[in-house]
Amino acid sequence: MVGLMNAPQRELTPKAVLLGLLLAFIFGAANAYLGMKAGQTVAATIPAAVIAMTVFKIPWMRGGLLEQNIARTAGSVGEALVSGAIFVIPSFLMVDMNGHPLWSDLRSHYWEASMLLVTGGMLGVMFTVLIRRPLFSDRTLPWPESVASVEVLRAGETAGRSNAPRLIFGSMAFGGFIEVLRDDKGLTIFRDALSGFLAFPRARISYAPGQPPVEHGGGINWTTPALSPALLGIGYIIGPQLASVTLAGGFLAWWILIPLIQFFSATHASPGDAFALWRNVVRPIAVGAMLTAAAYTLFSMRASLIESVRGALKSGAGTPDGQDPDSRERDLPIRGVIGAIFALLVPITGIYYGFTHGWAAAVGAALVMSVSGFFLTAVGGYLVGLVGVSNQPLSGLVLGALILAALLMVAMRETGAAGVAAVLGVAAIVSIAASVSGSLIQDLKAGHLLGGTPWKMQLVEMLAVALLAVFLMLPMIALHEANLATGGIGGRALPAPQAGLMAQLAKGIVGGEMAWGLLGIGVALGVVLILSGARAPMLIAVGMYLPFDTSSAIFLGGMMKWLADSIAARRGESARRRAEDNGTLIASGLIAGEAIVGILLAAMFLAGVPSLTRAVAGVDQFPWLNRAGGWLSLAAFLSLAYLLIRVPVRAGAGGK
Repeated sequence: MVGLMNAPQRELTPKAVLLGLLLAFIFGAANAYLGMKAGQTVAATIPAAVIAMTVFKIPWMRGGLLEQNIARTAGSVGEALVSGAIFVIPSFLMVDMNGHPLWSDLRSHYWEASMLLVTGGMLGVMFTVLIRRPLFSDRTLPWPESVASVEVLRAGETAGRSNAPRLIFGSMAFGGFIEVLRDDKGLTIFRDALSGFLAFPRARISYAPGQPPVEHGGGINWTTPALSPALLGIGYIIGPQLASVTLAGGFLAWWILIPLIQFFSATHASPGDAFALWRNVVRPIAVGAMLTAAAYTLFSMRASLIESVRGALKSGAGTPDGQDPDSRERDLPIRGVIGAIFALLVPITGIYYGFTHGWAAAVGAALVMSVSGFFLTAVGGYLVGLVGVSNQPLSGLVLGALILAALLMVAMRETGAAGVAAVLGVAAIVSIAASVSGSLIQDLKAGHLLGGTPWKMQLVEMLAVALLAVFLMLPMIALHEANLATGGIGGRALPAPQAGLMAQLAKGIVGGEMAWGLLGIGVALGVVLILSGARAPMLIAVGMYLPFDTSSAIFLGGMMKWLADSIAARRGESARRRAEDNGTLIASGLIAGEAIVGILLAAMFLAGVPSLTRAVAGVDQFPWLNRAGGWLSLAAFLSLAYLLIRVPVRAGAGGK
């Protein structure tokens, strides 16, 4: 292996760049769908490594490790940009100012949103150049996902054959097949979920002596887990413990808080009121709990944060213009990077002026963004080194920038729609920059282990950011417009929980319209969860924020992971590890398959084809769907369970 790494290898080649860009488009579009549907994205680093390894084994596409590394680096940009974008950009649709959203649609604000993406992404790359050396010099950081992606590439280079490509591509196809038969824009033969209302027995309660008793009713709005390969895959990847925590939040919202409100409120006791109560009462409580959990997360990591900032402030100690004789230490020229950061502040200030129509507020917002952006990028990079980009607490980092910007706007008396837009603009660029930086620093560490050249990876990342920024708004627009019947982004089909959190806080602090009482209840709930030692207070709050069919589907995926691990553990530790790796690949494939097909069906809908059912059968819905669709869905669940439990265990037992 040492000889392989020391031998001269081609690196920044056209085929590596083009494959990476193609993967970035695919993973970006897929994660746009997934992030707005479930509030989570899936890191593209390892799936991109598997695909690059597979493609470069085709005879006419033969490529070495460093070419695969470039393709993987570019391929992860799409997921990174989307992960940052979905936290904030949908907020512009979700903030209601005097009965009107800041943006009535995404299509007419395409260029503004694209500029936020490109400037935030470029800043993320530049900030990463400044923090790379101090982070790499910290030998205590394990870089778990960087090491994992390197092992995937090395295994593909040295092994005679591997079943990883077959698992990931096969599960992608199966996930897409299920989505075609489930989505109401596809050839629908499956019921997505069953639901109903379990009414409480009528109760009569006397509140004071001598007064007539008051009659109460209400009930529980129940629903089954959604038939979603992507949600099952998410639950499988995060595991049974975190999946059960997410479900606990769903139970708290849909089986405790909403029934409690409906029990005491005669005017909101009908089955149809549950969704309105969840949206307008439970969600603000969840926002307060999220805020407490984010603050607690940052506080608990205070020692790591201080060390990260100290290291970032020492980043100029290396060779000024990156002329290190070792190619593995050669960055883009530092002076040029610093100049680029200042140059990027010009269009960013212009964007903020377009929001506020005042230069003082625009310059102030740009300063808050640049300082908080660099600080949070350093923090995020350190945390990626500790736990990987999949577990980076991006929401907690972005909340800090949003609150700082909101307080600045209040101090400058920008308290209307302009102030809210500026706050969201700051949060958007910081979110995108921190997300791109986290992804790139992880890719740079993997490249470092493989003997790659940092400046080449940074250059391809800049190219990918520039091209993807003008593309990624298209799937977001398609998803929003194709789901307007359920409320578009922010509605039942695409709840976009992180964006809802940002919208609620920006409007509440700047616009003066926050439901402070409900937010305070949520803060108190978060404190209770922390004091009681809850495993993941943030996930409980996210579970409250999601529809119950979503959180319960995630839980079901976690239970499938538990079953697979339990069965594989009986065959030894090595078999358990192989089964776990295979299951992660299958789950990633299911997520990507559903997400990609979901995007294609949304595009087909916008092209004028309402559904494949209409195109094939001439009807909007098969007449037998309500009667038999649930039983067919059960068969689909069983097939997904077989794929996520039996297949990984069998493949792991075979030592492949």
